[in-house]
Amino acid sequence: MKIAVFPGSFDPITKGHEDIIKRGTSLFDKIIIGIGTNTAKKYLFTIEERIQWIKATFADNEKIEVAQYNGLTVDFCKKMKADYILRGLRSSADYSYEAPIGQMNKSLDKQIETIYLLTSPELAAINSTIVRDIIINGGDASQFVPSAIQQNLLK
Repeated sequence: MKIAVFPGSFDPITKGHEDIIKRGTSLFDKIIIGIGTNTAKKYLFTIEERIQWIKATFADNEKIEVAQYNGLTVDFCKKMKADYILRGLRSSADYSYEAPIGQMNKSLDKQIETIYLLTSPELAAINSTIVRDIIINGGDASQFVPSAIQQNLLK
């Protein structure tokens, strides 16, 4: 069984994340969306909200699960019996950021492969940081997040 972990903070999940995950289901038997804890980040949404939104977004897809984890992504992969890490790339800047992480993960566990999918062009400008800024400043971010959570962000 081909199992991938799609790690991130998902604060909040965006249409870009949704696109990569849905497209990844054609490559993997199961995708575990791993909500990691980054001690350098201050989160806008609670872990409970983020889990609920991800579950709502993928409620109709049995191939997708969500789990919270602490520590190294490769350790989480081992725990979940995943041999792959799935990541999305929007631009060359993303590649410059992601490549060293993928190489370090490979150094930590040679059995785990990182697979990169290019973001669909129409979604390439969307990222959680910008979406959070729109929300914090009272803007309407609903066009950038999955339909399953749009109403939640308007509250």
